[in-house]
Amino acid sequence: MQWSLFVLILMGQCSFFTCDLYEYHFIQKGKTWEEAQSYCREHFTDLATVSDMRDVERLTNFSQTTGAWIGLRSINEKMIKEWHWSLPGEKYYPSECDPECGPEWDTNEPNNGDDDPENCVVIKPSQKWYDDHCSRTPKKFICYNETGPQKYLVIDQLKTWLQAQSYCRENHTDLISGITHIKAIKDQHSSSKMWIGLFREIWSWSDGKNFSFRHWDPDSFKDEASKTCAMTTSNGKWSSDICTDPKPFYCYDDKVILINESKTWDEALTYCRENHHDLVSITDRHQQRWVEKRAKMADTPVWLGMRYTCTLDLWFWVNDRLVCYHNWARDNMDEQCGMAAVMKRDGKWYKKADNEKFNFICAK
Repeated sequence: MQWSLFVLILMGQCSFFTCDLYEYHFIQKGKTWEEAQSYCREHFTDLATVSDMRDVERLTNFSQTTGAWIGLRSINEKMIKEWHWSLPGEKYYPSECDPECGPEWDTNEPNNGDDDPENCVVIKPSQKWYDDHCSRTPKKFICYNETGPQKYLVIDQLKTWLQAQSYCRENHTDLISGITHIKAIKDQHSSSKMWIGLFREIWSWSDGKNFSFRHWDPDSFKDEASKTCAMTTSNGKWSSDICTDPKPFYCYDDKVILINESKTWDEALTYCRENHHDLVSITDRHQQRWVEKRAKMADTPVWLGMRYTCTLDLWFWVNDRLVCYHNWARDNMDEQCGMAAVMKRDGKWYKKADNEKFNFICAK
């Protein structure tokens, strides 16, 4: 292992190879949503969960021409709507944090209309927010561009919230999301009221994961009381339909396994290699979000497949990949021999002595 890492360093190889931590399967049998759910749970893990645009692209590779069920359903007996950011990975904190990450609601907002719900958020020129009906009054909006030289773009076209979201994803990255990004546009703000990427709803995933990503088709999706199950359409976007209508469907097979036993790093590595494939490696933000969901269910921090080598003075993954993507906590100790990485429930990585005992995550 040391020799292969040395070769990687000589080659200057910060590898961008990525291995998906779950697989999708397209099932061409026509079943109701609940029948499809039972089939997926029996043969795989569950109906498909979709966490971002990369997953959307993976599903569209199956090139189905008819609607197909995914694992999203509007079923919330208490009808409690939760706020989410449109951009995957951004977390909404209602108030339980310092003012720097708290929402900027205007006085008496959000107030919501019970008969005509206000589930999308607008930012005023004053930087204050209010909730509004998502489609009644089209507005200008702000897109976020993750990779371009200009991060934030005010779009002067008038669109509904879903149309604005679709425009931003097709032309940039997403609707502007997250307190940090919104604070960054304070000096660029126009005199108009504009959509931002905050919304609320009662849709939830079959496997219980709380991914907030949605890819509704603004031309076909209607949040109707009778149509409470989500499906993909021929253009890759989503709509909803009556759950008892038979359709083909997507299942997924999870390759990530949380082991709720406490072991040293070496013991965890041995266990994973003897019973599955390896300790889990994380090579991008997409994988980070997926592994985070498992870490939140652990009894302790969880070992990752990352270790520090004193000989080469670097961190590496057990699959011999250098650490190009990282998510270290800010206040962390200096490197020492005999250290490995854990993930805590906040999703951050921490350096720990490898003889400490923690839960761990294996990859199949």
